[in-house]
Amino acid sequence: MDFPKAPKHPITRSFHGRDFVDNYEWLRDKDSPETIAYLEAENAATEQATAHLSDLTDAIYGEIKSRVKETDMSVPQRAGDWWYYGRTIEGKNYALSCRVPAADDPWTPPEVSEEMPREQVLIDANELADGHEFFSIGASSVTTSGRLLAYSVDTTGDERFDLRIKDLETGELLPDVIEGVFYGATWAGDDYLFYVRCDDAWRPHQIWRHKVGTDAAEDVLVFEEKDEKFGVGVGGDRAERFLYILSSSSLTTEYRVAPLEDPTAEFQVMWPREEGVEYHPDYAALGDHEDWLVTHNAAGPNFAVSATPIADGLATELPNLRDLPVIVPHSDTTRIEGLDVYRDFVFMSYRRGGIPRLAVAPLTGEDFAPFKELEFSEELYTASLAGNPEWDAPVVRVGYTSYTQPSQLLDYRVEDGSFTLLKEQEVEGGYNPDEYVAERIWAKAEDGVEIPVSVVRRKATAPNASPTLLYGYGSYEASMDPGFSIARLSLLDRGMVWACAHVRGGGEMGRSWYDQGKMLHKKNTFTDFIACADTLIELGITDPEHLVAEGGSAGGLLMGAVANMAPEKFAGIQAIVPFVDPLTSILKPELPLTVGEWEEWGDPYHDPEVYDYMAGYAPYENITAQDYPDILAVTSLNDTRVLYVEPAKWVAKLREHATGGEILLKTEMSAGHGGVSGRYAKWKQTAFEYAWTLVKSKAVAAVGE
Repeated sequence: MDFPKAPKHPITRSFHGRDFVDNYEWLRDKDSPETIAYLEAENAATEQATAHLSDLTDAIYGEIKSRVKETDMSVPQRAGDWWYYGRTIEGKNYALSCRVPAADDPWTPPEVSEEMPREQVLIDANELADGHEFFSIGASSVTTSGRLLAYSVDTTGDERFDLRIKDLETGELLPDVIEGVFYGATWAGDDYLFYVRCDDAWRPHQIWRHKVGTDAAEDVLVFEEKDEKFGVGVGGDRAERFLYILSSSSLTTEYRVAPLEDPTAEFQVMWPREEGVEYHPDYAALGDHEDWLVTHNAAGPNFAVSATPIADGLATELPNLRDLPVIVPHSDTTRIEGLDVYRDFVFMSYRRGGIPRLAVAPLTGEDFAPFKELEFSEELYTASLAGNPEWDAPVVRVGYTSYTQPSQLLDYRVEDGSFTLLKEQEVEGGYNPDEYVAERIWAKAEDGVEIPVSVVRRKATAPNASPTLLYGYGSYEASMDPGFSIARLSLLDRGMVWACAHVRGGGEMGRSWYDQGKMLHKKNTFTDFIACADTLIELGITDPEHLVAEGGSAGGLLMGAVANMAPEKFAGIQAIVPFVDPLTSILKPELPLTVGEWEEWGDPYHDPEVYDYMAGYAPYENITAQDYPDILAVTSLNDTRVLYVEPAKWVAKLREHATGGEILLKTEMSAGHGGVSGRYAKWKQTAFEYAWTLVKSKAVAAVGE
């Protein structure tokens, strides 16, 4: 079939004496009729080219839908005098936020049922979404008293939210309306609400304070971050002692603190920012004194935990981070990720051997006790705290899942180390984990480093030249941890192998793993992924005719790079909201998030070495006349994180130069970075992407099989 051919309107980008002719930058003009016409033409062409997938897409969608318990509810969680939970209803796209009054037993959640006596619906997102093609909630926060709810909504996908306040005693909306805010909302009592605003580059840069019952025009600017590399956030602690303002970049943090009981007080800087130093304070009460527990990397890249008494002045005369007494020392093999402090104990989250782990220590004596790791039976799993809002809680919620184990929510009683299963993700129609297997293999990178690869399949699927989907991300120290997926069963049950390449640039193996895959080491991410593909092929698990690669956002950059570097190894490549024109974007400080990204990718705007290095791998700029695998690029018109123009330009240039391969572009015209909204639309989109993958990997010989 004939695919759209984008017109060329060449412009020349000049930096550091280097010129790059860009024929398709004109697609950046979102308001241009020519741009919209081109995107719509691509959508029409993709619809025609994938029409043969419709039956398979419908079948997979039906499978996902049939396996999900559509009418369901979360396990209630107590906060104050109420149990809070979420509820989904069959046929409804969005969840309801609800609560019921707490009974006599404060720590045993009420038994869940479709009929909850004395239920109060706080937010019915279906009502709020009515009439909108896109809908997302950015905040939902209730005051400690339980009287007021702050919530915010986005109906375009641009991550700008309008915030409202609801009186939960009367059910009435207050006249307070705050437009154009960022995610989140933090209460200080019933009178004051803190929120975040973004600048024109979508950088959260201001903290504001709103007094309930007043016009938003009277709100007070509490803090503004002037450094364009830094974003801000605001929050409180579980003990309801302090409010915190966080300024952070990719490499550096700085906290300000104020007493929650005095929300109009001036925030004090704790440890002034020091480039490359990250720290995170937590309030702890130990015996008859109060301490700051501080997780920081001043003693080493994998972080340590230290402690120091809280003085009357909160942040005055704090010792240097490097001089604080050490509670948990730095380790080359363990990456400490954070603490979760309660009145009587503290949890530590960390990872070792590529697995996220939990440990707990009591806070009942005068001295800090050692941490004890929580033990689980599987080799590949994810254990994480699911929280408990109450400071004096004797139990905490723990989330547990693996590639084969549907997610579980457990109560962990610290006193005796016992677990109580509260809820397990239901797979309608039956599911037997014993029919599936997950294992870890290791690939050797170009420089000899061992790269972990997680491999999941049905036991009945012989690991012998099987159709395989290889997923990768590898940026921002994000870890692709083990987790169960109902949708993935539609691949596994058709004989596909699903694999995840835990490449450098992620955080699976500690901070050094991240450092080795960023800035002037970024190419390691791409060569690691190719090494993982080679290993799958060498072990006979798959072959190039049956191997499909997938990645999204920064993982889409990975897809674009390997498409240029090793196209012969893949039958197909799926790139979701892909960051495939990174150099153009990172050279535009005015674009959303760009300046802060210089700590991830380097600063090509000012540094010719970084410019040349990025130019050497940027997918858009390294397209050549060669056979490419079939490629599916999916993007969203209103995405503010990876602009639609990047995959649009990439596809246009691939069409111009590729000597082989079917190149498709699908643009959601009413969506953001996360794609379409509403669970049914998301399932449909997943079904389409999986249908494409199944056919390209030859897992199905023909449509419908």
